[in-house]
Amino acid sequence: MTTPRTDHLVLDGVLTAEQAADTVRGILAVQRADGAIPWFRGHHLDPWDHTEAAMALDAAGETAAAERAYRWLADHQNEDGSWYAAYADGAHDDITDRARESNFVAYIAVGVWHHYLSTGDDTFLDRMWPTVYAAVEWVLRLQQPGGQIGWRRAEDGTPAEDALLTGSSSVHHALRCALAIAEQREEPQPDWELAVGALRHAIRRHPERFLDKNHYSMDWYYPVLGGALTGAEATERIKAGWDRFVVPGLGVRCVVPNPWVTGGESCELALALWAVGESDRALEILQAIQHLRDAESGLYWTGYVFDDDAIWPQELTSWTAGSLLLAVAALGGHDATGAVFSGDRLPLGLDPDCCD
Repeated sequence: MTTPRTDHLVLDGVLTAEQAADTVRGILAVQRADGAIPWFRGHHLDPWDHTEAAMALDAAGETAAAERAYRWLADHQNEDGSWYAAYADGAHDDITDRARESNFVAYIAVGVWHHYLSTGDDTFLDRMWPTVYAAVEWVLRLQQPGGQIGWRRAEDGTPAEDALLTGSSSVHHALRCALAIAEQREEPQPDWELAVGALRHAIRRHPERFLDKNHYSMDWYYPVLGGALTGAEATERIKAGWDRFVVPGLGVRCVVPNPWVTGGESCELALALWAVGESDRALEILQAIQHLRDAESGLYWTGYVFDDDAIWPQELTSWTAGSLLLAVAALGGHDATGAVFSGDRLPLGLDPDCCD
């Protein structure tokens, strides 16, 4: 195992160099030899969280391990371009949930673009292009006339017409990364440009097109994290939900009114805050969740029930650690992570206010 690169992962009150290295080694210890990164060994893998953990490895300079993770996705993609929702312990032939979720499938574009920006490896980008292309095409077959993305296909192939704001916001981010890949390869995708513009318009102007999940914190910050809301709109949205979801000194609630803060949501909010220029508050959030850190493994507990002073569930997840490392990397000036989550260098597609 290599020594992780941690200079940009040192952050006051969050990670020392030694702690950052321990966290990276913790994720590497979860990764299987074939590249799969389950939540933890013995639990399932889902394609979104697998990719999040791989991105964290790239942010730490573990590019070979990250590439193995993307190779796992390429090797085990379904013929229609999708992946299943869950694989037992990352075993590609032990599928525990045969539904296929749109944001899970789309997220590979974010990871592949992040790996390319981390490495400059054109050969990797060429090799992964067919995988990304097939995934995006599968996702866009779930796009509804109003621009929103149906959230899944059931095991029998039935498409969901219902759309989730969080999932569609994540897909929005992924489509922009996919367009960046296409531009880099000089293979324009005008249909994707239209799709991302229509999706952004739905997110910004038509909340009625999504299922009402506003008691979840992800529905609060994901339109910002996914880049659909920027500038004053993003700042106002963050302000509007702050007191509802943020528990000072502890982190971010997953669901209101439950007395449960979670590491993943807290780190994602920190990334969203950083993206809108609020680095000081992002740092405060990351400092607040250090009570979730397990010193022995370097990983992070999923959440904490503060009314009962209880860690729950008893899970040290690779993706929670991954989201923490990505947030720290953005604040620490890691170019690839900053480029992916700031959105500054990502294509916009069609103007979001082109249609009603």
